[in-house]
Amino acid sequence: MQIPATSRTPRRIPDGMWRIVIGSEDERHAGMALTYKTKNFIDFELIPGVLHRVPETGMWECIDLYPVGAAKGIDMTEAVAAASNSGGSEVLHVMKESSDDDRHDYYALGRYDAATNKWTPLDADADVGIGLRYDWGKFYASKTFYDPAKKRRVLWGWVGETDSERADVAKGWASLQSIPRTVVLDTKTGSNLIQWPVVEVETLRTNSTNLGSITVDHGSVFPLSLHRATQLDIEASFRLDPLDVVAAKEADVGYNCSTNSGAAGRGALGPFGLLVLADAKRHGGDTEQTAIYFYVARGLDGGLRTHFCHDGSRSSRANDIVKRVVGNVVPVLDGEALSIRVLVDHSIVESFAQGGRSTVTSRVYPTEAIYANAGVYLSNNATGARVTATSLAVHEMDSSYNQAYMASL
Repeated sequence: MQIPATSRTPRRIPDGMWRIVIGSEDERHAGMALTYKTKNFIDFELIPGVLHRVPETGMWECIDLYPVGAAKGIDMTEAVAAASNSGGSEVLHVMKESSDDDRHDYYALGRYDAATNKWTPLDADADVGIGLRYDWGKFYASKTFYDPAKKRRVLWGWVGETDSERADVAKGWASLQSIPRTVVLDTKTGSNLIQWPVVEVETLRTNSTNLGSITVDHGSVFPLSLHRATQLDIEASFRLDPLDVVAAKEADVGYNCSTNSGAAGRGALGPFGLLVLADAKRHGGDTEQTAIYFYVARGLDGGLRTHFCHDGSRSSRANDIVKRVVGNVVPVLDGEALSIRVLVDHSIVESFAQGGRSTVTSRVYPTEAIYANAGVYLSNNATGARVTATSLAVHEMDSSYNQAYMASL
């Protein structure tokens, strides 16, 4: 079988050998990860067996295999040693692949046994390629690295374009890297990761506005008074009126961010959230805006299910752009507020819901909601619930200046 050398993750094991994991695909369209070992990075030996394989997931690219701890990153060598000492019961390893079929990054939590060269998922129904994703928007080919200085694991992702090639040629560049994110295990759920912008991003904050508590009636929007709105770091928490939640007894099943008319599709308990890169001078159905919202649906059993979504269908009046509505269900535990953090930077919006349990990245290309014409609104398009932004802070963001340096020789 030919092995495409597309994705390599070198890892040091206590036996003095380096392991390198690559992605591949077999003749039955099963995605898989294979492992080589080396001492000198010149001579490589394929370790017998398959590290992991999932049927019908296609070609795997950009494999990543790393340990996760509770509140900080773990070095791979330390994790393997800890697993050996504890029989493997105390250490979890993330396996991630970039699926060439649909251009999304999937991950799963599991156990890694270096001795047998096997990784096993905790939940076979949420295996690599069929379950969790790093990001439910435009995010691909990501990799992590361990930062030994701050003892954290940092994730970078590639964010491609959704406009035309002609537009890319005209502007002279295409694609960018995501904001770097720390990655830790979500100890509250035990079943997913938490991603959060690295703390260094906060050094770019300039003017900060604390808007306190604002209640928005159903079917309404509320403009935020800001100096500028094209580079922002927004932190917000929302609460539905409890009486309205109780009153919404009818089941709302089958909701899906991508197939239910986006922010225009109304239910008793959603959608509600923010409109960013919204044209501050126009009103009506053709106004440019990118909606970032929650939609709470009641199931047949009476329980609530929360969806977190981005709607880019009205993000631009340009006609050579792929405009998507994306997102997924996000776990919300008892007593938790509905919280989001949104990073806005001209043509990209990165959002983190519930402290980073779910993330969504969108490329948007406003033609009118730019510079001084860009605005931000609170939005509540539910049919029967009032929503209160119990906390709302908006930080204007400076541009980052990457200064070259020369190392002393």
